[in-house]
Amino acid sequence: MICSNLSAANGRLTFAGRDTVELAEKYGTPVYLMDEQRIRYNCRVYKENMDRYFPRALPLYASKALSCKRLYEIVAEEGLGTDVVSPGELYLAKSAGFPMDKVFFHGNAKTDADICFAMDCGVGYFVVDNPDELAAVDRFAAERGMEQRILLRVTPGIDPHTFEAVSTGKVDSKFGIPIETGQALEFARHALSLEHVRLMGVHAHVGSQVFVSTVFYDTADIMLRFLAEMKEKLGYEAEMLNLGGGYGVRYTEQDPTVDIGYELSTVARHIREGSAALGLREPMVLMEPGRSIVADAGMTLYTVQSTKRIPGYRNYVAIDGGMTDNPRYALYRSAYTVYLANKMDQARDFVCTVGGRCCESGDMIQENVALPAPERGDILAVCTTGAYNYSMSSNYNSIPRPPIVMVDGARDYVAVHRETFEDLARREA
Repeated sequence: MICSNLSAANGRLTFAGRDTVELAEKYGTPVYLMDEQRIRYNCRVYKENMDRYFPRALPLYASKALSCKRLYEIVAEEGLGTDVVSPGELYLAKSAGFPMDKVFFHGNAKTDADICFAMDCGVGYFVVDNPDELAAVDRFAAERGMEQRILLRVTPGIDPHTFEAVSTGKVDSKFGIPIETGQALEFARHALSLEHVRLMGVHAHVGSQVFVSTVFYDTADIMLRFLAEMKEKLGYEAEMLNLGGGYGVRYTEQDPTVDIGYELSTVARHIREGSAALGLREPMVLMEPGRSIVADAGMTLYTVQSTKRIPGYRNYVAIDGGMTDNPRYALYRSAYTVYLANKMDQARDFVCTVGGRCCESGDMIQENVALPAPERGDILAVCTTGAYNYSMSSNYNSIPRPPIVMVDGARDYVAVHRETFEDLARREA
């Protein structure tokens, strides 16, 4: 099994120690399951190791991976901060009682309304993407007679060799201001000249699904040199260095396992030595794990609707969900591990494509999947769906979104209700 919270008993798949077929019967399908204790464990891996290895550090849960009130409550209880990329995520965090001083507001196209809403919520930090936003933040802070803490998003010019759509640290990027062209230094110079913003440091994010710390070493090297340049040319020494995302997760048996505690220890050593060599005070280090907090804590259950055999071509298995609840295969050709939850003791000798219910040829969950021969009514489980499934879901074909069910030992409860047809019509004029 790809994760410790998965096992098989009596021919059935168990998740967080619970029978998935029974959970499917109780809540219906499709249904997102989330393992609360796994979420907490993943939070603690980052929090405890960052506290141990860095003089000052804080992991920030990356909300875009999965945003709901219950999750913000759990993350807050575990002592993490959070980053949000929209006023909607900020609203959910605030509604959950998340401490606003530990919220970092990202986004490359914040509107005036976004900025004002965040300030009125008391958001701790803006991660400012561009000069236009910087001017707006300063203006609205002035109107409120306040000083807003900010970080500047800069691009270090690193390609982490991940999928193009999730690579964000290159010079040619819609995110941030490049260091290489000299624009980032002028960006910082201008920020320091403004009366109603307080520059706390810089932020970089090089991409997602990073399995080796060399990417963070390279990022830290470039960012520390940039901090040294700011100190030399602007007389400013940054208090914070945000290295962006966390580590990759295992979607299949072929994916590597990451010892996050060990990797964080090496990053801490690299930053400590790099800061000393450049004559810098070691900054407070922030990281933004999202996927590695919630991905392997999640599973989606579906019910098989049909099996179609096309001799000489392929076999199809149709389920009662699809790209509306998990668009990642359609977007990225993302790999997943798939099981028939009620036939775990049978041979996986039926190779098929798992297709969704949407009226769209590209609506697939996974191709070339080996399963026991499926039958209508079987429960199909897709693992590691806690990140970027619910958060990227849609109502395409006017299909309601599934619920999120938290599993916590012997207890299970609804964190987000299943959408109804009435919900779909609620905003109609």
